[in-house]
Amino acid sequence: MGVFVFLPLVLPLTAWPIARLAEQQLHPRAATWLLATVGGVLALCSTLCLMLLMVVGTAQLPGNPLPDAWADPEVRAVLPYDEVVGQAAIPLLMAVAGACAHLVWLHRRVRKRATRALAGLPEDRLAVLPDDARAYAYALPGGRGPAGAHGRIVVSRAMLESLDARERQALIAHEEAHLTARHHRFLLVAGLAARANPFLRPLRTAVAYTAERWADEDAARTVGDRRTVARAIGKAALVSRPAGRGAATALVGFATAGPVPRRVAALLGPVPPAPALPPAWTAAGLALWTAAGGTAVSALASANATVTLFTVLRAATVL
Repeated sequence: MGVFVFLPLVLPLTAWPIARLAEQQLHPRAATWLLATVGGVLALCSTLCLMLLMVVGTAQLPGNPLPDAWADPEVRAVLPYDEVVGQAAIPLLMAVAGACAHLVWLHRRVRKRATRALAGLPEDRLAVLPDDARAYAYALPGGRGPAGAHGRIVVSRAMLESLDARERQALIAHEEAHLTARHHRFLLVAGLAARANPFLRPLRTAVAYTAERWADEDAARTVGDRRTVARAIGKAALVSRPAGRGAATALVGFATAGPVPRRVAALLGPVPPAPALPPAWTAAGLALWTAAGGTAVSALASANATVTLFTVLRAATVL
C-alpha cells in the first residue's frame, strides 16, 4: 500500500479552501449537501486507513490475538515506517472512536432534555414555553405523539414577544425549513467528520452556516419578504441566549452567535441562483471539482490500501 495509505489522512486539508468557496459561491442547499457529503466520505476514508494501520501495528504487539504470520516482514513491508506508524495508529483510532461516541451521546442527551422540557404542553407542531426571562427558538427533530412525529418547533414566550407578527411568521418558517430538510442530520455528519479528522473542522463550521442560510432562504420564500426575515434574525440575535454546550450540534436555532451578520447581509442582497452544476472555470465550479477530486482520490487511496493489505494478509494466513 505504500504512501497511498497516508493520503486519506492528509487529503482533508483540502477542506479549508472547499469550505470557503462553497459557502460563498454555491446555493446554500447545494453547499450543505456538498460539504456534508465530502466531509462524511473523507472521514470514513481516513478512519478506514487508521484501521488498516492499526492492524499492522497490533500484529507487532506481544500477546495479541491476531495470527503470528501477520507480523511477518512480508506484511510489514507494505507499510512504510511500520513500527512507528502502526503502533501510533492504535491510540489515534481509540481517540477517534471515543470522540465520535461522545458526540453521539451528547446529541442524544440534548434532544432528550429538550423533549422533557415539553412535557405537559399540548401536542402541537409549535410549542411555546412560558419562559419570560430567556429568548430562544429551535427545531426539535422527532418526538412523541402525532404532532411530534416529524419534529416540533420550540420557542419561548420571550422570543415571541420580541418580534412583531410578520417576524414571528419568519421565525416559524425558518424552523419549519430546518425540520423539513432535517438539517440536524447534516450537522451531526459534519460533527462526526470533524472528530474523525481534525482537518475537517472547517467543513463543520461551514455546514452550520449553510444550513442556516438554507433555512433563511426557505423562510424568505414563504414569507415573501427577505427584509422581514433579515430583520427578524437581527432582532432575535440581540435578545437570544447562547446555546448550551452540544446544543449547536443537536438542535438548529433561529439566531445563533457568529454568522448572523453574514446571514443578514446575504438576505439583504440578491436571491441566490438556483442550485445547478456551475462551470469549472468559475469559483463555484472550482469548489465543486476540488471537492469531487479530493474525495475521489481519498476513496481510491483507501480502496488501494485496503485491497493491498487484504491480499497480503490472506496470502500470509495459514489455512
